Amino acid sequence: MTQEKKVFQLFHMPWYYFAIFSVIVLTATMLGVLPSGMAGCLAFMIVFGTLLSELGDRLPIVRSYLGGGAIVVIFGMGFLRYVNFFGVFDLFTKANADGVLYTQVLMQNIEAFFKPTGAFLDFYIAALITGSILGMNRKLLIKAAARYFPAILGAVVLAFGLAFVGGAVTGFGGVRALLLIALPIMGGGMGAGAVPLSKIFESAGTMTAEEAISIMNPAVAIGNATSIVLAGILVKIITSKKLNGQGKLMVAGTADASEVEITPEMQAKRDKISLVNMGIGLFVSTSFFAFGYIASKLWKMLVPSVNIHAYAWMIIAVALCKILDLLPEPIEIACYQWFQFIMKNLTATLLVGIGLCYLSLQVVIESFSLTYLLLCLLTCLGAVVGAGLMGKLVGFYPVESGITAGLCMANMGGTGDVAVLSAADRMELMPFAQISSRLGGSIILIIGSLMLSLLGGML
Repeated sequence: MTQEKKVFQLFHMPWYYFAIFSVIVLTATMLGVLPSGMAGCLAFMIVFGTLLSELGDRLPIVRSYLGGGAIVVIFGMGFLRYVNFFGVFDLFTKANADGVLYTQVLMQNIEAFFKPTGAFLDFYIAALITGSILGMNRKLLIKAAARYFPAILGAVVLAFGLAFVGGAVTGFGGVRALLLIALPIMGGGMGAGAVPLSKIFESAGTMTAEEAISIMNPAVAIGNATSIVLAGILVKIITSKKLNGQGKLMVAGTADASEVEITPEMQAKRDKISLVNMGIGLFVSTSFFAFGYIASKLWKMLVPSVNIHAYAWMIIAVALCKILDLLPEPIEIACYQWFQFIMKNLTATLLVGIGLCYLSLQVVIESFSLTYLLLCLLTCLGAVVGAGLMGKLVGFYPVESGITAGLCMANMGGTGDVAVLSAADRMELMPFAQISSRLGGSIILIIGSLMLSLLGGML
């Protein structure tokens, strides 16, 4: 009996069906009739996300050392927009009544899907945070959380130290490298990091917010790109089971290891997919997201001088529900299954949006100098090594600790977390990545205020 040959698949279906549906989407795009809302944007992004992801997963060096499909989707879409590849659609359409070309309208539609509220990104991360935390073993969460902040501290200390030394040695200036490169890179991205940091610079009388943001923006972009690449490389070059947990943060083989593993019985319940569970997971995850904004608003009313992002409050709320065992197991399983559905089907789609809306190749190119690049690289290396070493001391696998407590401090917040974890194939670590980006980012703003008051006059 001959074994039936498996048909090559794209987006979980035979390639020829994917091709048919893709032709429909691209034809609608060329004719300028692609729906402008969520339906059209999702269809367009699925086509390009699937193709670029498949390409990245098949390119030998990229697949093995640079993060595979994730990094090709992000940088590929950024490159395609940079060279105006999508302008080809303007050959088949006419400008609208305001003289705006269809390509511009298409990009604006996709940006509206991601910016300024980050609607799709929020939807995606809400599912990942809720499902990841509620899907964890409760004892694992309790044991890991107490050890995580020392790992973040290790990342910050070594990143700042290397940047300072590198700046002093290269002539860039130690304090200048520390405040204008290392601080924004470790600050949690643009919206939650560089932008509020620029306001802190202005309020300290060091420089205007515009001057600060123009200097810090390239550092954030290059730091984000470097973090993604380092994440893809790290998991490939460090394969020792003593250092690489293959997605597990806490070291296995300890006396309490059996207590923090997912049991076969629990896994069997998770694998029994229910369509009803998808709806429960969607509702619960978005409700937790809404609670994060309620808590953030109340906190801002009580302590207006210290901003804590809604994601941080969401993480705290979900973690407390898990630690205190406040939700029944069926709801936890539903949230886990919804998270798995979102992650497996929409990650490449999300990365398309990140590449189009958040990655500016122009900024990276304009800022490119060996000294500037070296200082950004030293900051990211300090973050990953510092977090890895401290993580090792507190009982974490250095690879997973370096990625979450290190590189997810050095990337661009929520979008960077998705990109870094995708490149490292560690999406299950999203809760810890968000702790780094949100709570860690808030800590950096406090540190930045103190550093500027002490060192601002030395810039």
